[in-house]
Amino acid sequence: MNDRNPDAGSLQDALYLGIDGGGTKTSFLLMSGDGRVLARHTGPTSYYLETGFDALRGLLRDGVATVLNAAGVRPDQVRSAFAGLPAHGEDSALLPAFDALLSDLLPVSRVGNDMVCSWAGSLAGGDGISLVAGTGSIAYGEWRGHRARCGGWGEVFGDEGSAYWLAREGLALFSRMVDGRAEPGPLLGLVREHFDLKHDLDLCAAINGEGARSTLAQLARLVTQAADLGDEQALALFTRAGQELAALAKGVARRLEVPASASLPVSYTGGVFAAGERILAPLAAGLAEALPGAVLRTPAFGPDVGAAMYAARLVGQRLVPQGTD
Repeated sequence: MNDRNPDAGSLQDALYLGIDGGGTKTSFLLMSGDGRVLARHTGPTSYYLETGFDALRGLLRDGVATVLNAAGVRPDQVRSAFAGLPAHGEDSALLPAFDALLSDLLPVSRVGNDMVCSWAGSLAGGDGISLVAGTGSIAYGEWRGHRARCGGWGEVFGDEGSAYWLAREGLALFSRMVDGRAEPGPLLGLVREHFDLKHDLDLCAAINGEGARSTLAQLARLVTQAADLGDEQALALFTRAGQELAALAKGVARRLEVPASASLPVSYTGGVFAAGERILAPLAAGLAEALPGAVLRTPAFGPDVGAAMYAARLVGQRLVPQGTD
């Protein structure tokens, strides 16, 4: 952490900058000490494995400058900043480079994993577990001073229940429908229409030629559309996704040694949850089986607000957001 901190001044004058990174977009939010949002900015993905580390540095530099300019403040007026970035902590050799990303931009800053932003926002910084199901998936929780994560292993052999996972499983289901290994359903026509396929095997070229993780993850919406049209096999993918996410929560609870009798708040963030009850119902069912003490809660705030709240927490302040989501 970079600790060159000027006098914080009054609660109203204190400024906190939160940066919530993700596989699809990166959100920058500047908040006053009395909980008012002063400026917001949204940039592209901060998943360095897709864009490169130099691009990540540039994204953060430009995003910080943009949000501060929008509010008309200087970097030295920001009391504390926190950036939660995907893949932080997943390559020990890169940790020094990650941790230095904001050091020349802001007087007081810390970098961590984006799972922290979701936890701080969805549970308002209280004990419990946050599930993230966006481009990828991960779970993070805190309980009586302890913290733990589960999942977040990436799209090659992890990210269960995420948008990328739903898209991959949906495309696999399409291939089975084409082959006759599965009964044809609405998903078949949706994929053909989306890619304007003249021949079904042309999907191979369309997908293999598009290597971007975030682009492929957007195809999860085809699974949602198929489910909305009554495709039972697409609905089954959401059931599996809910079970996978519940398993992540159980893994965190086990690592935190949460007593079986404890009432355990569990909340969530990420684009997959835009499917509403399609994912929330199987998640609730999965939690009831895996963690009988779990209490599924609607998120209190979004992860960008959570990032600003965590920035305040790092300097011993409690930030109470006003009039925001």
